[in-house]
Amino acid sequence: MHKARSILVWAIVAICVIVLITLPVSLQAQLIAGVSVVALMAIIKMLNAQGTWRLVSLALGTGIVLRYVYWRSTETLPPIDQLHNFIPGMVLYLAEMYNVLMLALSLFIVAMPLPSRPSRATKKTNILPEVDVFIPTYNEDAKLLANTLAAAKAMDYPPEKLHVWLLDDGGTLQKRNSSDVVAAEAAMTRHRELSELCNVLGVHYLTRPRNEHAKAGNLNNGLAHSHGELVAVFDADHAPARGFLRETVGYFGEDPKLFLVQTPHFFINPDPLERNLRTFETMPSENEMFYGIIQRGLDKWNAAFFCGSAAVLNRRALEETGGFSGQSITEDCETALALHSAGWNSIYVDKPLIAGLQPATFASFIGQRSRWAQGMMQILRFRFPLFKRGLSLPQRLCYMSSTLFWLFPFTRATFLFAPLFYLLFDLQIFIASGGDFLAYTLSYLIVNLMMQNYLYGSFRWPWISELYEYVQTVHLLPAVISVMLNPRKPTFKVTAKDESISVSRLSEISRPFFVIFAALVVATGFAAYRIYTEPYKADITLVVAGWNVLNLILAGCALGVVAERGERASSRRVKLQRRCEIGIDDNWYTASIEDVSVGGARILVYSRELTGLAKGKEVLVRFQPHGRHGLESLPIVIRSMDPSGDITIVGCQYQPAGPLDHRWIADLIFANSSQWSQFQESRRKNPGLIRGSIIFLGVALYQTSRGLVYFWRGVGGRNPQGGGSA
Repeated sequence: MHKARSILVWAIVAICVIVLITLPVSLQAQLIAGVSVVALMAIIKMLNAQGTWRLVSLALGTGIVLRYVYWRSTETLPPIDQLHNFIPGMVLYLAEMYNVLMLALSLFIVAMPLPSRPSRATKKTNILPEVDVFIPTYNEDAKLLANTLAAAKAMDYPPEKLHVWLLDDGGTLQKRNSSDVVAAEAAMTRHRELSELCNVLGVHYLTRPRNEHAKAGNLNNGLAHSHGELVAVFDADHAPARGFLRETVGYFGEDPKLFLVQTPHFFINPDPLERNLRTFETMPSENEMFYGIIQRGLDKWNAAFFCGSAAVLNRRALEETGGFSGQSITEDCETALALHSAGWNSIYVDKPLIAGLQPATFASFIGQRSRWAQGMMQILRFRFPLFKRGLSLPQRLCYMSSTLFWLFPFTRATFLFAPLFYLLFDLQIFIASGGDFLAYTLSYLIVNLMMQNYLYGSFRWPWISELYEYVQTVHLLPAVISVMLNPRKPTFKVTAKDESISVSRLSEISRPFFVIFAALVVATGFAAYRIYTEPYKADITLVVAGWNVLNLILAGCALGVVAERGERASSRRVKLQRRCEIGIDDNWYTASIEDVSVGGARILVYSRELTGLAKGKEVLVRFQPHGRHGLESLPIVIRSMDPSGDITIVGCQYQPAGPLDHRWIADLIFANSSQWSQFQESRRKNPGLIRGSIIFLGVALYQTSRGLVYFWRGVGGRNPQGGGSA
């Protein structure tokens, strides 16, 4: 009876919605409706109303979106007998409908995401399961691996129940016996070096005969040689905090069908956009929208998926489904899809418990995103989540959203070039007047932006997602087309992350961005010419010209993205206050560690008579590591000194005497995760739609000029900015 009543209510509501969106109204009435909805949504937003009011605001916006879809579908398409107009017009229409579909899926997933889960940390060691920690590696440097391994070994967990494994795919028997003598010698050297490192740190070193099935095969080899009830996975550059396992393993005791506890990926260095635009300290990172909102939304529907690292998995679940899946090059999402479809559950814990490195160069960033895009297209092709047996309907929609998202290069390219069809070739691909655009399209665009701001708030500033999509589109479009034509062709490629850019320069893959910018500038000139020579079409031309100018602003900002700023370090410093002592020629001085990075630290030394300190001098710093009672010493070398009254500010670089010293470096940087949460919270400020748009416009204008300066200096054969950080 209750089910029948629910169906009846749903049917009545559906009929009312259909009537409202198809109701024939005058242009003036539509304009008034659009202005009214925008005003109501703005009021609800300003009052910071949540709960039901949040849903009311999103429902109002959805009404305007559906009105636009109905009008767009029934009144604006070119006649089918005019193929030169109809074909590009239909491409544009399909791109818009894709955006509407993705908006609908976003509303379903994140309209009311789960709040952060309560902690399940436990101190009862007798009930804790055995955990195998897998750290897969391929070509990462031994120093980077030493920090990660040391941090993993230092996790607050019973030592007899914690087994850390370095899974080395760079020193396989296949590589050591390679016919390429240089490559074989490098593999043997790596094998010896990492074996010794693991032996000193008390870590299991494991390699395999052949490099098969990439990362998934490497992880499955780890499964075959270990026996822990749970498996934690960390990328080679993802170092865990001390409390990682305490904060995650407790959930497995509550649900026998739980296969995954996933935590967010926090990065201590900016991605190329953040570095080149100088937004790392002031604006939330791109990945925070996914980990701060989307994963919580997926978690609501039991669809939070494995992200390849910073996660704990149930061995029994993995063994039941054949281990880590390797049909696609995104083994993480594919593995989660297989386990969800087998009836297992997942949990997302929204607390940064690891710190890692992002790609430093724009080329590496694009390489990483190309792998993600191609892997998701493989999952869409081979697994097609919508019809995957065993998934619930919400899970199907969630996985479809995650995979379909990577089709954005097609829509972004369409929106980029669509105005040129009219401005340069006078094609009529969108049949509407200036008044129609004002009443329908403009209200739809404003409402869309307001809904995005409502959904993601302080996690994503206005226009930033559009910029990220545009800079990826140029190179992801051919990658996505390639995997569609040959879905088995892509192979797993490791992303280089421990890079630094010592000299400012244009990215080696920047040329297409300057070509597109030039084309949009020419189109803007054509628009001005047509407005002057064809005043009877001025309303339409002005609308299309405005669209082109928006594209021009995005394209100009992208010039700053591909103008790589030179920096000596690949990571930012993390602020902290930690008492220590610094030893100089057998004398110990009271000091405080103020900030740290993966390479060094800044120390305040308190002394009026500080003698024997000089640049390049090797000294010791000692402090109390977390979870220990005594003091431990770490060798450092002085890089800079700045006396200031009774205090000397010392910049230093770590100088580990051996692998064991990496325990103290890891303790300084990675042990305390609360500093990462504080840093994230300091960036999560919502400027609002209007102020955010103004901020973005200012950034875009400056970055356009900076990118052009780099270009002209490059054309002149000079280094764009010497070695600085302009």
